[in-house]
Amino acid sequence: MKMKIRVCQGVGGIVVVTMVTSLMIVYNSSSADRSSSSSSSLSSRRLDAPVPHTKRPDRNATSVLEGYAGVMDHKPLKMHCRTCALVTSSGQLTGSMRGEEIDRSECVIRMNDAPSTEYQEDVGQRTNLRVVAHSSLQRVLRSRQELLNGSQETVFIFWGPSSCMRRDGRGHVFNNLRLVNQLLPKLKVYIITRIKMLKFDELFKKETGVDRKRSNSWLSTGWFTMAIALELCDRINVYGMVPPDFCRSSSYPTVPYHYYEPLGPDECSMYLSHERSRRGSHHRFITEKRVFSNWARTFNIHFYQPDWKPAAVISNENSSHSIIPAGS
Repeated sequence: MKMKIRVCQGVGGIVVVTMVTSLMIVYNSSSADRSSSSSSSLSSRRLDAPVPHTKRPDRNATSVLEGYAGVMDHKPLKMHCRTCALVTSSGQLTGSMRGEEIDRSECVIRMNDAPSTEYQEDVGQRTNLRVVAHSSLQRVLRSRQELLNGSQETVFIFWGPSSCMRRDGRGHVFNNLRLVNQLLPKLKVYIITRIKMLKFDELFKKETGVDRKRSNSWLSTGWFTMAIALELCDRINVYGMVPPDFCRSSSYPTVPYHYYEPLGPDECSMYLSHERSRRGSHHRFITEKRVFSNWARTFNIHFYQPDWKPAAVISNENSSHSIIPAGS
């Protein structure tokens, strides 16, 4: 708990430091009005609905994604896409030349502060949804010219522990997000509610048999992004995600963990060190990828760069393919 509070408080002073710059952003962005993207008005599909191979939902119907609340009005998210490109931050995308293919998708989903500027040929340039960890708020603000000022058509969903996201004045991240949204009122900023966060934990335990808290691990932004994509997309094309056993090979290619940090840590070294760790906070990247592979056998999920398909079905009594229900 103390660690969580320190993380939240560390983020707490960011907006104050960037206040003047943010006000300048408001002034600059006021002259760059754009029409709302068609995806923002699309109807949504619940994760407890039939799998995507069934009849598509009525796009004119009024439906919502519960559990994602606007930071200003607390209203749920309204969004639906036929095809989504879920673009990871992996170095697997470097030199891929997948940019045009990614941009042809109806909706493009990115994570945290992953940029597109200067990387368009490999990762595309459009962004309809960006899923951001509470710990990445500072990096997003540092890249505010591209990610905020240039993102009037992008929906932002922030996730974090309830201590950071509480709405009673003591949730430091939530307070900062409200301030950012006040300074940039055209931004579409949402948070994942406490009840929904608990459901994500329940889903992880149901699919893996592992209690996240007892295992001293954090769900990754990739976990939240994939689960959110299952709610709003009929088809998900995932770019840059390796299969679960990719890093077990002694001959795996070395690529950076982030395509935009070529001198950063090696991707597989990061995955393996987190997976093997039993002390301190860490992610279960490989475990999560096993779940995604299982989901792809039932849902309309496809993997590119590298291109791969899930292996034959392996019996797993913990995995029910019953995706997380909507919750406020």
